[in-house]
Amino acid sequence: MNWIVFDYGDVISEHTDALPTLAKAFGLELADFEPHYWAERDRYDSGGSDLEYWQSVGRALDVPVDKAFADELTRIDVTGWTHLEPDVLELLEGLHEAGAALALLSNASSTFGRWVREQEWAGLFRVKLFSGDLGCMKPDEKIFRILLAELGAEPADCLFFDDRQSNVDGARAIGMKAERWVGVTTAQSAFGSSEE
Repeated sequence: MNWIVFDYGDVISEHTDALPTLAKAFGLELADFEPHYWAERDRYDSGGSDLEYWQSVGRALDVPVDKAFADELTRIDVTGWTHLEPDVLELLEGLHEAGAALALLSNASSTFGRWVREQEWAGLFRVKLFSGDLGCMKPDEKIFRILLAELGAEPADCLFFDDRQSNVDGARAIGMKAERWVGVTTAQSAFGSSEE
């Protein structure tokens, strides 16, 4: 079976719109807040808890974060990543209706993964994997090996789309077909070139 594997953030979804609201919650300007949002992110997306993440951001900004504040920040953060690209959703629905085997592989927290699994559109994907549940992240070879084991597939049986070149390179390094996502034309071009 051939699989088509999609990243989530900045591929299926639009870029988060939550950062200004999160900065305001910390009492900061966006430019002062955003670098710390990303600097602490890898540990969070590798399995850290919501509270650990927001407390580490808070420490960097000298702002105390308790559980109630962390829960509110998590709610804002998750919501920021929930806006799907309409043309990508249309593409996914078309592929699903055509019988394509779709999988989702995202560097995202376990909390975000739970949100995704509750969405109706998530049913388009036969397999949904999140780095926060797996304890490793793209472009680490380990996460691609976990994906292949979950799919029961060989690397050459998978076509992977991601907006980050480093993740595309990681997938290619173990033998997967992979393309850097710049919009639905990426998929259309890849499907056209992969037809035999």
